[in-house]
Amino acid sequence: MQARRSTAALLIALVGLAAPVAAQDRPETRIARDIVRNVNNYSHFTIFDDVNFSIEEGLVTLTGKVTMPYKKDDIGRRIAGIDGVREVLNRIDVLPVSTFDEDLRYRIARAIYGSPTFWSHAAMAHPPIHIIVERGRVTLTGVVNSNVERMLARSLATGWGELSVSNELRTDADMKSD
Repeated sequence: MQARRSTAALLIALVGLAAPVAAQDRPETRIARDIVRNVNNYSHFTIFDDVNFSIEEGLVTLTGKVTMPYKKDDIGRRIAGIDGVREVLNRIDVLPVSTFDEDLRYRIARAIYGSPTFWSHAAMAHPPIHIIVERGRVTLTGVVNSNVERMLARSLATGWGELSVSNELRTDADMKSD
């Protein structure tokens, strides 16, 4: 069985993992919860990073993008130390260093989390919308409450000098249907 989850999505939608009690006893469900907890408790994981994973028979494949090389290594080590993880394939990409991208990240984060619609999200310990900027191209990931919020976040991320905006945000309803 292959479980695929985004850490940002799981912050909001742990409901998807907390299915029936019998499902909670499965090792992959327990490992998935531990992975989410480990990534979220990593103090250098920010809204500008996005880590995803899949699990198959104790083999964890990490994907996504982070802003610094040490984050990739640290997250890989943290996941390798989880009980039940047999092996880790760390396929996380490190975003290129760019002052333009860095400035764009902060402008878009202020636009989104400065909007009254997203104030409650901004106050969370782990805000659910992640802003990935690579060579001027913006990707929004994570989970929002509704399709209206999804479209508003995309709109707020537009017009800051980006080359493109890809909206990969999912709604709570999308997460529950998975």
